Formats: sequence, C-alpha cells, structure tokens
Amino acid sequence: MPHPPAPDDRNPLFGRGTWPEARRIAEILRKETIGGVLLLAAAVVAVVWANSPWSGAYESVRGFTFGPSALHLRLPLEGWAADGLLAIFFFVAGLELKREFVAGDLRQPRRAVVPVAAAAGGVAVPAVLYTIVTWRTPGAGSGWAIPTATDIAFALAVLAVIGRFLPSALRTFLLTLAVVDDLIAIVIIAVFYTGHLSVAPLAAALVPLGLFTVLVQRRVRSWWLLLPLALAAWALVHASGVHATVAGVLLGFAVPVVRSDAAGGPDAGPGLAEHFEHRFRPLSAGVAVPVFALLSAGVPFGGAGGLGAALHEPVVLGVLAGLVAGKPLGIVGTTWLLARFTRARLDGDLAWADLAGVGLLGGIGFTVALLIGDLAFGADTAAAADVKIAVLAASVTATALAAVLLRTRDRAYRRIRKAETVDADHDGIPDVYQDR
Repeated sequence: MPHPPAPDDRNPLFGRGTWPEARRIAEILRKETIGGVLLLAAAVVAVVWANSPWSGAYESVRGFTFGPSALHLRLPLEGWAADGLLAIFFFVAGLELKREFVAGDLRQPRRAVVPVAAAAGGVAVPAVLYTIVTWRTPGAGSGWAIPTATDIAFALAVLAVIGRFLPSALRTFLLTLAVVDDLIAIVIIAVFYTGHLSVAPLAAALVPLGLFTVLVQRRVRSWWLLLPLALAAWALVHASGVHATVAGVLLGFAVPVVRSDAAGGPDAGPGLAEHFEHRFRPLSAGVAVPVFALLSAGVPFGGAGGLGAALHEPVVLGVLAGLVAGKPLGIVGTTWLLARFTRARLDGDLAWADLAGVGLLGGIGFTVALLIGDLAFGADTAAAADVKIAVLAASVTATALAAVLLRTRDRAYRRIRKAETVDADHDGIPDVYQDR
C-alpha cells in the first residue's frame, strides 16, 4: 500500500521571500502606515464633526454640488471623493497587483496561490455570513459585499502600533491579501453594482484607454499627454454607469512593470509602474483616502434610538459578523485547507495563531466597505448610516481582538525580527536572505 507523500518542508507556507522584495514591501508599508494614520485621524474628525453642534456645516460640505451636468459629472463633494479620489486609490492598487504578479515574488505560482486563495476565502465567507444574518430582512441582501474588503491603510496603521515586530512574510501576506481582495471588490462593484449600463460611453472609453496604454508602453511620462487621456477614460466609464473606480484599475493594469532592452528582451529594468507608484502612492494614501474618509465616515449617533438601537439592526449585525468573524474564518480556513491538501507546512518560526491574528486584521474594513454600502443602499439612507456604524464598530472590534492575539506572540516576533536584521558581513543584506 503506497504511503501518502511527506509534508513539503522545502517551500513552507509563509517562508521568507527574497531580499529585494522584502525591502520593497517594507518601503510600501511605511508609506501606507503614514496614510493609515491620516485615515484614522480623518475618520475621527468626521465622526466628531457629525455629532457636534456644527453637524449642519458637515452635511453642507458633503452635499456641496458642482460639475458639468452634460457629462453626468454634477456630483456632490462626497460623490467626487467616492468616484474620483478613490479612482487614484484603485490605480495604485492596480499598479501594485500587476507588479506583484509580473516582477515580484508572486510571479511564482507556489507563492501566489496562498494569498490569492486566502483573499477569495476572505471574500466568500463574510458574504455568506452577512447573507445568513440578514436573510429575513427585506432589502438587506443588496449589502452582501460590504464586509468583503480589507482596508490596507487602516490595517497597516493598526499593525504599526500592535504588531511592529510581525515577521516580514506575514506583513507581505497581509499587503498582498488586501490588494487582491481590493481587486475582487472592484470586480464585484463592476458586475453587481452597475444599475444602468450605457454601452456607447463604455465603448468610447476604450479609445483614451488604448492611447494611454500605447504611450506608457513606449515609456512616455509627459503628464500633459497622459493625464487628459486618463481623465477622459474615467469620465466615460463614469457616464456608462459602471463605477468610475474601475477605470483606475484598468489604467493601472496598462502600465508596464518591466521594460525591454534594445534587443527586445525583457527585464532590462523597471518599467513605468515603479515610477508611477512612487508618484501616486503618497497622493493616494495621504490625500485621496483620508479625504474620502472625512466626507464619508461622519454618521450621527443620536438619531432614532441612537447607537444602541443601530447595533440591533440586521444589516449592522451582518456586517459585524462578516468582518469580525467571517474574515479570519475565510482567510485561516482557506489557508488550512491548502496546507491540508498539499501537505505543506507553516514556516518553522510561525504558528496558526499568527495567521489568525492577520485574519483579524483583515477584518478591518473601511474605505471600500463604505463605498459599497453607499452603492448598495444609497448615500443618504438610514441603511447607509447603519453600515457606517457597523464598519466602524467592526474595525474597532477586529483591532482589539488582533491586538490581544498578536501580543501573546510578541516575544517570538521579536526573535524573528532580530534574526531578519543581522548583517554580520555589513554588505547591506541581512544574512538570513543569503544563508538560504
């Protein structure tokens, strides 16, 4: 009788990646952490402002409308933030995702399968839990996608406080997981939250998108050429009825990650993706997402029944269940199934509790969750206000649980971090990345 294959220890789950990738991820995390702090500050300001004696001014600012009606762009300021500023956020997400799968460690299928599958599980399980909780509530079903996305800036800001010594492999996993489920979220928005589709503007958007693609493939950086084309593609996608943030992802995917040399060979050096990422990530993390939070997170807690009554609403309970329970269950459960059926093992320095802590951080939803809530129920409805309360409550709860769990492993993380920073030969590369 044949014996089952032995567990594979050569390519462990969450094994340490390459030094160039670890260094690049560390730089991204630093920028996103700063953006996360600004996001948290903006959310706090929004909540305080909306519950202050000056709440009327807050609503006036959010509702200030401007823009050309002929182009379907006469929008309130909150709408400009959701449709316009978040397109920058998704442009950067598109750049990062393409970079990971074309030139990063995730170009290797064995490394890509874990975060991609975990992201899919972290989307499916929260959606199922939300649907179960809200099953008998009329109209609530349209919000099934609200608890499916992780807010990477918010999560990394929390991680900077409670998990400063988290191993690089888990940090990379969290970043990749969040980027992949952002992509899944944008697909969900395009497919399930497009109420009316106008084919002509959507087809017309292919013209500026195609010209943008040709120019960036030829390494054209001139903003006066690229920016009008990007704006035209964004406006036409918006006019088609598809959410305008989809244009941001498509534009990000168009940018080349590597360039070809004179002989036509690949990998001659970095493409424009790296250049654009350096330019636009600070704009996304430092401006676009915090402004969106400022204009979207403000919800009055003193309405009919107040905060306590809102926490008994099925929509609120569904979002809480999806983010706080569904996210870690989906992420950890999917990864465990991969390990079970491929007979892979966790890296020897890690434990399943570490992955559970990262899964809880995945339950910190904010930017995309609020966006989907507005798309599902309407920006100024009672249900949308309930969604904001639920997302804020879920994020706080997930943060507290992750802090407790990750703190129990802090000593192990410090030991791993120390090993990852030793550079005995002083060549600028930690020894653990060379000893392999």
